[in-house]
Amino acid sequence: MPLSKPALERYLQARFGSMAKLLSYGVIGKESSKGEQKRYGYGTPVKLTFKVGTRIQSAVLETMKPGPFGHEHMADRAQAMLWDYDSYGRLPRHVKALDVGAFDAKQRLFSLAEAREFFVLNQWTEGTSYHTDLDRLGKGGSLQALDRQRAVTLARYLARIHAKKRRDADLYKRRLRELIGHGECIMGLTDSYPERCGFITHDLLRTVEDACNRWRWRLRDKTNRLSQVHGDFHPYNVLFRTGADFAVLDRSRGEWGEPADDVTAMTINYLLSSLISWGKLKGPFEVLFRLFWDTYVEASGDKEVTETAAPFFAFRGLVVASPLWYPKLSMDIRRSLFRFIENVLDSPRFEPTRVNEYCGR
Repeated sequence: MPLSKPALERYLQARFGSMAKLLSYGVIGKESSKGEQKRYGYGTPVKLTFKVGTRIQSAVLETMKPGPFGHEHMADRAQAMLWDYDSYGRLPRHVKALDVGAFDAKQRLFSLAEAREFFVLNQWTEGTSYHTDLDRLGKGGSLQALDRQRAVTLARYLARIHAKKRRDADLYKRRLRELIGHGECIMGLTDSYPERCGFITHDLLRTVEDACNRWRWRLRDKTNRLSQVHGDFHPYNVLFRTGADFAVLDRSRGEWGEPADDVTAMTINYLLSSLISWGKLKGPFEVLFRLFWDTYVEASGDKEVTETAAPFFAFRGLVVASPLWYPKLSMDIRRSLFRFIENVLDSPRFEPTRVNEYCGR
C-alpha cells in the first residue's frame, strides 16, 4: 500500500488539528522525512513522527494483511482494528490507541474514532416472502404449477451461483471451522438451548457437536468445492414478485463456502413445514423437497453434494428444532428433527428419498 507524506499529513491534520506537521515516517527503524511514495505491505507497522504546535510525538500506524487465520475478508480485518481501538485503553499498562481509521480507494486515510455502531442501508424491493407459499401449502393448499416452477427456479439459481469457484484451501477450511464454532452456527446454537428441554439434554447436544466435528475432518480436504454462496438461503430471505421472479436478502457469513450450506438451508424448511402439518415428509412438501434436490444435482452436476450435506443439515436442524427460534413446536416434532440430525450424521451420504426414515417415521 503506497503511503505518501501529503496523504499522511492531511490525515494527521484532520485528526489532530490543522497545525499538525509530519516530520518523518517509515517502517520502524527506517523512518524518513522524504516525501516520495513508499510501498509498505499490510501488517507492516509504520512509525509516524509529527508535530502539533510545539509538541513532537510519535505514533505507530498498524494495518493487517489478509491471511488464513480469520483475516481473509476486509470485514475481518476491520473487526480486528475496531476491537483494538475499543479495548487497548481498558487494560492497565497497555499502550493507548489514538485513533482507528481506514484507507479509501485512493489511499487517503480517514478517521473512524467517533463511530460507536455501524449500519448498512439497503435498497427496498417489493415482493412476498417465499415462506408465504409454504404456509399456504401447510394449511392444505393444493400444489400449483407455480409452486413447482419456483422450487426449480431457486434450485437452478443456486446451481448458477455455485458454479463460480475459488481456489483457496485455507478459506474452505475456515468456513468448515465456522460451521462448527461460529456463534451463529452449531456451537452457538447448542449453547442457546435451555438447561433441559424434554429429551434434549447436554449429552445429546454434545453428541451432535462431536459428530459434526468428525464430519469437518471428513470434508476439510475437499477444498475444490469452495464456491460462491448465499450463506443463509432460507424462505424468509427470498422475496417473490410476479411468477418466478425473485430477489434475495441478507446473505451471511461470507461470500464463499460449501454449496451444501445453501441447499440444506432451503430444503430443511420443506421438511419442517411438512412435519408441522402431517408429522412426516409427504404431499406437496415431499414433491418440492425431492424436486429441489433433483433439479439442483442435475443443474449443477454436483453429485458430491449429498456427501457433504450432513453437518449442514445438522446446523439447520438445530435452528428449526430450537425452542428459542421455534418455541411453539411440539416435542414430537423436535424429536423427529433430532432423529433426522442424528441419522443424517450417521450416514455416509444423504439420500433425499430416505428423509422419513431419517426422521424415524
